[in-house]
Amino acid sequence: MKIGIWIPSVRHMARPDAIRDSIVRAERLGYDSVWTIDHVIAPLANREQFGLIYDPFVVMALAAGLTERVQIGVSVLVLPYRHPALVAKMVASLDDLSGGRIVFGVGAGWNRAESTILNVPFDERGAMTDEYLRAMRELWTSSAPSFAGRYVSFADVESRPVPAQKPHPPIWVGGSSPAALRRTAEFGDAWHPINRTSAELQAGMAEIARLGERFGRVAPPTLCPRVDARLVLERPGQPGPGPRRAPAGGHAGAHGRADRGAPGARRRAPGAGVRRPRRGALRGPG
Repeated sequence: MKIGIWIPSVRHMARPDAIRDSIVRAERLGYDSVWTIDHVIAPLANREQFGLIYDPFVVMALAAGLTERVQIGVSVLVLPYRHPALVAKMVASLDDLSGGRIVFGVGAGWNRAESTILNVPFDERGAMTDEYLRAMRELWTSSAPSFAGRYVSFADVESRPVPAQKPHPPIWVGGSSPAALRRTAEFGDAWHPINRTSAELQAGMAEIARLGERFGRVAPPTLCPRVDARLVLERPGQPGPGPRRAPAGGHAGAHGRADRGAPGARRRAPGAGVRRPRRGALRGPG
């Protein structure tokens, strides 16, 4: 098992010094990966839930420049929010410049208001995510990329650099809905659900394996869940923290269920997951 840690690039812990320190310490302490998340703009109704969120690609670029070993991932990028040619370029550039250390987590999104602000038809976000993934794979793997779809088309183009990892960085598909399970079977190198029980994980993987036959998969995706974790420092002679109510809001994954606190993950090989400290937790990867 490999374990990664969340970079505090969101909410009350999001400060430039904390972000840089967490990245550097994570590599120094032996974590396998560092992770950020994605939202573009916060509707006022979600202000506390979103809080301050640094752009994931900027944070990933910072991590690439500060480290040499750890994998660098986003858990997850809301794919319909950006044109796939732009995302393919940014992911490929990051992967090339980092020496092949990017993990590309994707989801369809869950916030209708944010989607509306960004001119994304909310009820079509799933179809857009599927098409964008197909278009990006074409840009990453073809010497003469060409694509014609409902939402994006291109031909007679060149897209370089290409990713250092072949055929492309691992794609982790977030969410636990039927559409997310099918998307994992079709596109995913890993299934990346959020805070699921062991029974739910087993059922999800069984369904993904069944669906994989439709797409001619030889082996199913890896299970790479994201789970909440708390690291608490207790002073000698003082009691630890008592029961706490879950904070309002939380981050909701593509399946629409809110994580009560900051998401974290464990990853089975090959790669890592995400862990977030929560209020009262040790701030920093260790």
